[in-house]
Amino acid sequence: MTPVADAPAGAIYDIGYQRYEGARLGRRHAIWALYIHSLRSVFGIGRSLSSKVGPMGLAVIAFIPAIVRLGISAIVPEEIAPEEIGLFRPEGYYVMIEIVLAIFCAVVAPELVGRDQRTQTLTLYFSRALRRQDYALAKFAALTTGMLAITAIPQIMMFTGNSLAANNFFDYLQDKWTDLPAILGSAILLSCLISSISLVIAAQMPRRAYSTVGIIAAFLLTSIIAASIFEVVDQNIGRFVLLFSPFEVLEGLTLWFFDVAPDPDSQLAVANLPGAVYAIDAVLVTLLMLALLFRRYEKISP
Repeated sequence: MTPVADAPAGAIYDIGYQRYEGARLGRRHAIWALYIHSLRSVFGIGRSLSSKVGPMGLAVIAFIPAIVRLGISAIVPEEIAPEEIGLFRPEGYYVMIEIVLAIFCAVVAPELVGRDQRTQTLTLYFSRALRRQDYALAKFAALTTGMLAITAIPQIMMFTGNSLAANNFFDYLQDKWTDLPAILGSAILLSCLISSISLVIAAQMPRRAYSTVGIIAAFLLTSIIAASIFEVVDQNIGRFVLLFSPFEVLEGLTLWFFDVAPDPDSQLAVANLPGAVYAIDAVLVTLLMLALLFRRYEKISP
């Protein structure tokens, strides 16, 4: 067959694309870049104003007790020691804002992991040096860091304010320096616990509304159910039910870090479990949630 003489000929256009010849930074840099990007997303940085309102507003609410406590320390007479003021004691701060912490994760976690599933951008992540477990760890680290910003920082603010308001700054530090390891230890552990639970739920439900409701329900319902079971079953068995309540575990490990006994009328006092049990439970639950998160991304189709 003779080719048609007037068939259109092909053309090649140089539109300026060049081959990348620079350094390839590899997996470690990819993880770090994803962590920084995710951490910015936690507070809506670099995004629209509406994306900032939820996390920023909740962060402000978490800081309110610390700000009020500092204000009280500034106006009370100098002869009154800061620790004599019963409001907003460090061992009770996290319990005071536990609902805020849960809602914060319920707002942020769906954006961290759900958006990539909805927009089907996981293929781009996993086609490079980044592994699936790297992705999950970067998201977990970003949310945990964001949680530390609204847990540890207010406590450190109160500690600093109290030390400056004390009659003798150095005497106060000598007496209360052990509060700093307790503040950091309890903040890290509870942040890891709440973040891991929230991410597992959010990764299972890409729809933001569903995952937000699911996260809030997971914290509230488990606490209500555990408290109800504790009241009706035998104490020797029922006291271990509290280990399934994130809020009770949060309070128990915080009191253990600060070496403070629970309220005599509280369920923690009735259960009479060693404080270290709550800390160990938080570590085990966090590891279990991370394993479930890894399994989710091993099976997920990008």
